[in-house]
Amino acid sequence: MKKTLLVVLFLCSLLSVAQSVRLDGIIKDTAGQPLEMANVMAVNHNTNAMDSYAITNDKGKFNLLLNINTSYSINISYLGMQSKIIEIVTAQENITKTVVMETGGIELEGVEIIREMPVSIKGDTIVYNADSFKSGTERKLEDILKKLPGVEVNDDGEVEVEGKKVTKLMVEGKDFFDGDTKLGVKNIPADAIDKIQVLRNYSEVGALKGVENNQDNVAMNIKLKSGKKNFWFGDVTSGAGVAHEESRYVINPKLFYYNPKYSVNLITNFNNIGELPLTTQDYFKMTGGFRGVSRKGGSSFDVSSNDLGISMMRNNRAKDIETKFGATNFSYSVNKAWNLSGFGIFSSSDTELETKSQTTILDSGDKQKNLEESAQKSNFGMFKLSSSYKPNAKLQFDYDVLGKLSKQDELSSLFRESIVNSVSNTEDILTTKKQNPVSFNQNLNLYYTLNDKNIFAFEAQHLYQDENPFYNANLQSQPFSLAGYISGQSRNDLNQDRFVKTNKIDAKFDYYYMVTPKSNINVTLGETYSYQNFNSHIFQILDDQSANDLNASENNNQVNYGFNDVFLGLHYKILTGKFTFNPGVSLHYYDMNNQQLGTDNQQNFYRVLPDVFALYQIKKSESLTYNYSLTNNFTDINKLVQGYVFSNYNSLSQGNRTLENAISQVHSLRYFKYNMYNLENIFANATYTKKVDAVKTRSVFSGINQATSPYNSDLADETLSGSGNYGRSFLKNYKASIGASANWSKFNNIQNNKLSTTESFTQSYNVKASTNYKNMPNIEFGYKYTVNEYNGTTFYTDSPSAKLDYYFLNAFSFVSEYEFYNYRNDTGTVKNEYDFLSASLIYQKKNAKMEYKLSATNILNTTSLNDDSFSQFSTRTSQYTVQPRYIIFSLKYNL
Repeated sequence: MKKTLLVVLFLCSLLSVAQSVRLDGIIKDTAGQPLEMANVMAVNHNTNAMDSYAITNDKGKFNLLLNINTSYSINISYLGMQSKIIEIVTAQENITKTVVMETGGIELEGVEIIREMPVSIKGDTIVYNADSFKSGTERKLEDILKKLPGVEVNDDGEVEVEGKKVTKLMVEGKDFFDGDTKLGVKNIPADAIDKIQVLRNYSEVGALKGVENNQDNVAMNIKLKSGKKNFWFGDVTSGAGVAHEESRYVINPKLFYYNPKYSVNLITNFNNIGELPLTTQDYFKMTGGFRGVSRKGGSSFDVSSNDLGISMMRNNRAKDIETKFGATNFSYSVNKAWNLSGFGIFSSSDTELETKSQTTILDSGDKQKNLEESAQKSNFGMFKLSSSYKPNAKLQFDYDVLGKLSKQDELSSLFRESIVNSVSNTEDILTTKKQNPVSFNQNLNLYYTLNDKNIFAFEAQHLYQDENPFYNANLQSQPFSLAGYISGQSRNDLNQDRFVKTNKIDAKFDYYYMVTPKSNINVTLGETYSYQNFNSHIFQILDDQSANDLNASENNNQVNYGFNDVFLGLHYKILTGKFTFNPGVSLHYYDMNNQQLGTDNQQNFYRVLPDVFALYQIKKSESLTYNYSLTNNFTDINKLVQGYVFSNYNSLSQGNRTLENAISQVHSLRYFKYNMYNLENIFANATYTKKVDAVKTRSVFSGINQATSPYNSDLADETLSGSGNYGRSFLKNYKASIGASANWSKFNNIQNNKLSTTESFTQSYNVKASTNYKNMPNIEFGYKYTVNEYNGTTFYTDSPSAKLDYYFLNAFSFVSEYEFYNYRNDTGTVKNEYDFLSASLIYQKKNAKMEYKLSATNILNTTSLNDDSFSQFSTRTSQYTVQPRYIIFSLKYNL
C-alpha cells in the first residue's frame, strides 16, 4: 500500500511537470543593476489563486513554474520601487522576460494584491505566510514549522533555523514562556497563526545591536489572525481510551488572549498516555531567558547540579507515565514605557521505568548486567517575573527574577549480575534517591546611550541555590571498606546526606565608544564572585534499625569555597567592506580559597585571555564566521571536597582540594547560505577544542566497583566536531534535505594506576523528503544512520521513517507515522529491531466548533527500545520498556 501510494504521488508529480512551462526572468533597476530579493507572484486569472512565486537572487534572476494555456498576472514588487504587473498567456513553450523597476514606493492605481508571498525577507527578518504551507491537517505550531523551508523541529520541541537554535519565542511581540520554545511549539493552535517571523541577528537591547555580535541569536515571533485578537481563543480536549490492562485518559484545556495592552495564556494537561508538556530535562535546562553576564570575560565557572543521577526517560517513552501539568504566561503594558511579563509552571508526574543494561569496563573487560525497575514521583514548580522600562530610545532598565522549586523521589529495585574475571555473581539491590532543590536567579540590566558616540551598559546577576540530595543503597554485598563500618549485617544499608548552598554574583560594566559609524571600542570591567558550602555525612543502618554514624573525616565533608574573578577587557570592532573583525583581550585576577579539615588552601594569579571574532559577509544571505577563544575553566566546590561522596551504589568519589584551573582553546568555523531564488539553504560548522591541564578522573576498579578522584592532567584532551545540512524546496510542493554530523573526542585519564587514553567517534547521517499538496495526500520519508564508536566497540542504528497526512472531504484529517529501528553492535552480541506506528483520524467541518478524534499509539505494541553511551571508563548499552498500545477517543471544543 505504501509503495503504491508513493508511485501514485511520483506519477502525479511527473504529470504536473509535463503540463507546465517555465517563466524565466531578470529584474533590474533603471540603471541596469540587478535587484536582489524582489518578490514575484503569478496569479491565475481563472482561479484567482497564486499558482507560483519566487524571490530574485543576487543576479536579479527568478523562475516560475506555470500551467500551460493559462492567463496570468505577474505581480512584481521591491522595497522602494513602484510595483509592476505584467499580463501573460502561457502556451507550450517556455517564456523569458526582463523587467525594469522604477524608483518611488508608490503603488500603481488599481493594483490589488490578491495573495501574499509565502516567504519574504525584510532585512534580518524572514516572514512566512502560514496559510501558504497549510494542507488542513495541521493542529499546532509545530505542524506548520516542519513544513517551512530552512526550519527544523526536533523531538524535544526545539526549533532550529539555518542550523541555529531559536532561543526566544514571542506571540504578537510578547514573550511566550521566555527561555523555552517547546510549550509554544506544542500548544499554539495552527488555525490562529497568520504569519511566522524569524528574527535573525536578534538583540533584546536596541542600543547594543550595532556594537555586539548577534549572528547566532535567533528569535521567532508569531503573528495572529485578526479574528484571534481581542478575543479569547483556544480549545478544550477531553478523551478516554483503553490499553492492554487499564484505561487511559487525557484532559487538555488551552486558552489564549491577546490585545495591545495585555495577554494571558493558560495551558493545562492531565493524562496517563505519555504526553509530557515538559520533561525533567526541560525543567532543569529552562533558563527563563537569562543570559550569561560574563560571556565575553574569558572565564568559565559553572555551578554544577547535585542531581543524584535520577533516571531520565527517552523523551516520553517509559513503561508508564501519569502527568498533571498547569502553566500560565502573561504580559501587561503599564504604559508606553513600562512592560511587565512573567509565567508560572507546575508539573507533577508519576513514572515507572524498566531498564535492562550491560556495562563493560574498558580496561578489564569485566561486565555488569542489570535489570532495574524504578518508580519516580516528581513535582516541579517554576515562576518568572520581568519588568522592562524604556522611557525613551536612550534608556532601558530591566529586572527579572526566576524561581525554581522541585521535589523528586525515586525508588529502585535492581537485579545485578557482575562478571569479574569470568566469574559470575548475582545480588538484589534497593536504592532510594530524594532531592528538593531550590534556586532563585535575579537579573538587573541598565543601558544608556549618551549620544551617537557613547553607550553605557551595566549587567548583574545573582544566583542562590540550595540542594539537599539524599541517597540510600541496600545491598547484599559490601561494595567499599569505610572507616567505622560494622560488617556482618544481614544487609548493607548505606546512606548519605548532602547539603550544598551556593551564592554567586556576576556583574560587569561596558563602555562603547563609536570611533566611526562602522567601528567601536569596548571597555569592560567585571567581576564574578561565588561562595559555596558543602556538608555531607555517611551513615549505616544496622539490622536493629539503629544508625551507625561513620564519623571519620574521610566519610564527612564540611567545606567552604570562595571564588573571585576580577577582569578588565578591551575589544575593537570594525566593519570594512564585506568583513567584520572583532579582536579582544581581557586581564584577569583570580583568588580562590577552600576551607576544610581545619586548614585553608588558597590560590591567586593573573591571566591574559585573548578572543577573536571575524565575519565574511559573502552576500546578503551568505556568510562565513570564525570564532577563537582562550578560556580559563574552573571547577566548583563539588570536585574539591576531600571526603567520600556516593555517586552510586558501586561508585564512590573523593575530591581534590588542590585542583587548578584548566585552559581551553576553541576554534569554530561556520558557513551559511540561504537562497530565496530556489528556497535553498546550506549551513555547515566545525569546532575544535583543546583543553590543557584538564580536570580528569583517577579511577580504581575493584571488579565493577569504582573509586574515583579528580586531578589535573598533563596531557591535553581534544574534541573535533562538525555538522552540515543542505535543504531546498522545489516544484512548489516538495521539500528535501540531507545532513550529516560527526564528533571525535580523545580523553586522558588514569585507570587502575595506568594512563588510559580513550577515543570516541560518533557519526549521524540523515535524509528527508516531503510533499505539501493542498488537495492530495502528503507523505514524508526519512532515513537516519548512526554510528557510535567507543574505544573499539561500535554500535549501529538504521532508522527509516514515514509519515502520511491527508485532508479530505473538507472535514476529515488522517495522520499516520511509522519509525523503524535496527540496533546492533559490530560483534553481533547486541541486536534488536523494533518499530513504532501511530495513527489518528479527525473529523471537523469547516468553521465548526467541535472536533472528533480517534487515535492509536504504538499500534504494533513494541515493548522496548535501545540506547548506548560512553563514560571514558566504560561502555553501556541499555534497553528501555515503553508503554503498550492504546486507543483514545477524544472530543475537542474550539473557542
